[in-house]
Parts: sequence; structure tokens; C-alpha cells
Amino acid sequence: MEHLSSLTDWNEEILLGVLQSAADFKAEPEAFARAAERKVLFMIFEKPSLRTRVSFETGIVRLGGHAINYDVNTSPLGAGKESLPDTIKVVSRYADLIVARLFKHSDLEEMIAHSGVPVINGLTDYSHPCQIMADLLTIREHRRGLKGQTLCFLGDGFNNVTHSLLHGCAMTGVNIRVGCPAGEDYEPLPSVLAEARRLAEAHGTEVVVTDDAKAAAEGADVVYTDSWMSYHIDPGELDRRVKKFMPYQVTEEIMSVTRPDSIFMNCLPAARGYEQTAEVIDGPRSVVFDQAENRLHAQNAIMLRLLEQARHG
Repeated sequence: MEHLSSLTDWNEEILLGVLQSAADFKAEPEAFARAAERKVLFMIFEKPSLRTRVSFETGIVRLGGHAINYDVNTSPLGAGKESLPDTIKVVSRYADLIVARLFKHSDLEEMIAHSGVPVINGLTDYSHPCQIMADLLTIREHRRGLKGQTLCFLGDGFNNVTHSLLHGCAMTGVNIRVGCPAGEDYEPLPSVLAEARRLAEAHGTEVVVTDDAKAAAEGADVVYTDSWMSYHIDPGELDRRVKKFMPYQVTEEIMSVTRPDSIFMNCLPAARGYEQTAEVIDGPRSVVFDQAENRLHAQNAIMLRLLEQARHG
């Protein structure tokens, strides 16, 4: 049974094939209108969601299937009256696919261990593969390909988006520079960095981590940032984190050292005046809403890939 917990579950060939399928779906959605006919997607969410829930639910409907949203907070699972393995074993008898948006990656791994159908990581504390598939699709569209591009990520390097960007970029020929404060609370996990560097060596790409924001952005084709206050961070940490991350805010000054035709990305939600200024995210180089739309197309391709593999498994 094939699942998607991390982009490293796939090789470059599969990843690029899924991206091409996403582009095909985006170009001609009616051709796929019955591709998942009568298939059921079960969505289990511990964390709040706009893009993940709406894009998955819309996507499976456009493929001819149906979605069930399962709110953990009002469930036997959330009340502690049913175990995670039992829940997943039951759901596997009803649904064809499961997408999970969870706090702990270990819970996703437990789901996978007990599931009889493909499980998709809709976000955990470790990785966010669906987002990065949408990001790569967006870069492919706006930068006319992936290989040889340079992406600069500024902000919190110790988060799921950064981890998956490191994997995804390294595998698809995109050089990646992470500009973040020094220290284990702000830099990518050493294990992720080691894997990304191994992948980069195999695919001829470069991985750099630096505490110099301008050096990270110099000549970049893509500038990417994410929230400084992820869902798992205590709101009381805001002032301390703002002080720590403000040198990594994406401003017009930062954009001025990138390539003249560079693009700006943020996976949203975005806080203007924090991780980026309003003039950047609302400016002409911003592609954040194309990026958000591409969640739909990338995830449709992911679902079709996993359904096809399950059919032949």
C-alpha cells in the first residue's frame, strides 16, 4: 500500500510525474471528471484548516467522488473513547482514501501502520508534502521549469514547510537557501538537513543554511516565507519571536537583491507586517493566490496516484 507521509516516500520520477498530472488536471479538468467516481475521501483534522480542507473536499468532488470531514474535537477519538488504531481500521472499511492534518507526525505513522487504504499527510509537525507539491507546481508555471532555479526561504527554519521544501527542492533540481536565526529552535532538523544534502548531491542541487538573510536572497529566483507563529506555538511567544525573526522579514529591500523577475511565495495564512510587508505580498511579484489554487490541482494528482496504486496493489 502506497501512502504519502513525506516527499521522500517518492523518488524524482514519481514526484515529477505527479506534478505533470497536476498540470494536466489544471489545464483540462473535465477530462478527469469521473477519475475518482464513487470514491470516498475521509478527512480527519486535529488542526484548523482553510486551504487543506476546502481544496481536498472540492478536489475529490471534481474527480467524481465524495468527502467526509471528521472533526476530532467532537468524536469518540477526541473524547478518548476510541483508540487511533481502531478508528483507522474502521474507517479503512468505509473509505478509499484518508487525509490527516495532525499535530504529531508519529500519529500519522500510526495511522499508516493500521490503514487498509492510502493515507495522505495533510500536515504534521514534521512535514507538509501536499503544500510543497503545490509550491513546486507554482514555481514550474511561473519560472518555466524547476531545474536550476534557486529558492530562498526566510524565517522559521524549524517547521514542516521548511522541512518539506528542503526535500522537494533537492529532488527536483531546485537550489535552496534557508535564511533563519542560528540555533536548534530555528534551524531545520539535522536529520532533514542531512537527507536534503544527500538528495541534493544525487540530483546536482545545492542546500545552504545561513543566518544572513540578504546572502540567502542574493540572486534568488523565488523568495518564500511562512508564518512565524505556527499553530503549535504558544501565543505568548509572539513578542519574543517577532524580535528574533524581524531581521528575516521579506521587504522590498530584500526583494531588490533577488533576480529582477523573481517571485514571492507564502503558503498562507499571512500576517502583513510580520513575515512580509504588505507591499511585497500585495505587490506584482507575489504569486500567493496562484500558489493557494495549486493546492487543489496538486492534491488531485496525489489522490489519483494513490488510488491507481491501490487498485493495482
